[in-house]
Amino acid sequence: MPLRRLGKSGLVVSVVGLGTNNLGMKLDFDTSREVVHAALDAGVTLFDTADTYGASEERLGEILHGHRDNVVIATKFGSDVRRLGNDNGDDWNARGARRYVRRAVEASLRRLRTDWIDLYQMHRPDPATPIEETLSVLDDLIREGKIRYIGHSNFTGWQVAHAEWTARQRGFEHFVSAQNEYSLLRRDPEKDIVPALLEYGIGLLPYYPLASGLLTGKYRRDAAVPEGSRIQVWGQRSLLSAENFDIVEKLEEFATARGLSLLEVAVGGLAAQPAVCSVIAGATSAAQVRMNVRAAQWQPSTADLAELDGLTKREAVR
Repeated sequence: MPLRRLGKSGLVVSVVGLGTNNLGMKLDFDTSREVVHAALDAGVTLFDTADTYGASEERLGEILHGHRDNVVIATKFGSDVRRLGNDNGDDWNARGARRYVRRAVEASLRRLRTDWIDLYQMHRPDPATPIEETLSVLDDLIREGKIRYIGHSNFTGWQVAHAEWTARQRGFEHFVSAQNEYSLLRRDPEKDIVPALLEYGIGLLPYYPLASGLLTGKYRRDAAVPEGSRIQVWGQRSLLSAENFDIVEKLEEFATARGLSLLEVAVGGLAAQPAVCSVIAGATSAAQVRMNVRAAQWQPSTADLAELDGLTKREAVR
């Protein structure tokens, strides 16, 4: 398993990470354990969760007992957890506030059964709270040893720049990572957030790297949507557009010509993009984990990347 530094930080992560939403929302405990152990056996070191992923934090904490020093646990705060039972009390929609962040981190530490969180990420921007306040409390938590690095998720380019400027001006710890939706079907982050990340040395951790399964070949044009699939359950049928299938079919031809699978092109091609440090992929079985890890072994050439840019109708990042 290749390892990479997360941005310009000293935090090192595996090129494929395990997204653990399924652990708390879909899988039973025994299957969750099989998935996590398969990831460990394959060399995955980055395990990404959130306080809104149902029982994911609790299960991850229990399953990783005995492995804590050899893994990177990344979790998130800042989304509404009340509907899921992980109640941090009244938040008045100010989930970047000093009061709320302290309550959220203590709850996550307790559920994860750990003394520290390797990467603590702001799940989404909080327009009700100045970023100075959020960075200030996160800085305090780093100095107290409760968290080690900080990241954000779903920020725009200007929000990335504003947070970086604020950290520099106030002497706070900097965000070292960003989570945004990014895949070979969703490359619009290259127009906004990716340039900001490259400028400030922030590592990108793409979520939905397989476009909810569309980049695995699971869905076919004009075929019925599989019952229980993410697209069916989450109401994402807009992904099954004619334009997206046009791109998927071209990518399948690209893969076949090189003796690759569509999954290898989707994961390997994304891992080779500027700023990307680790591709966070979910899994519902140990076999899926192993497939995702193997997919990252393909390293596209410069010519391959140029052709992928053409097939996905996006200009290459300069």
